[in-house]
Amino acid sequence: MYQDKTLNCRECGRDFVFSVSEQEFYAEKGFENEPARCPECRAARKAAHRGGRGHGRERQMYQAVCAKCGKTAEVPFKPTSDRPVYCKDCYSRMNNY
Repeated sequence: MYQDKTLNCRECGRDFVFSVSEQEFYAEKGFENEPARCPECRAARKAAHRGGRGHGRERQMYQAVCAKCGKTAEVPFKPTSDRPVYCKDCYSRMNNY
């Protein structure tokens, strides 16, 4: 039913392939429009919106001490004394069990 399509990125002007699997994914999600940007431009746009929340600012990070191992951790929220803060390694170990 689907075939790979070559589309042109509205951002950078390069051609990119809209693959069969991507078309199936779009159909499954109910998306009606084909992508207007290549994967690289989509990723850059998404990163810009995430990092600066769409306003061109860097996300403020806060220093904290990991409650498990004592290492310094950098977190995107202001730590409070009533809740423990974990470094990335300890947090991922705790959530993998």
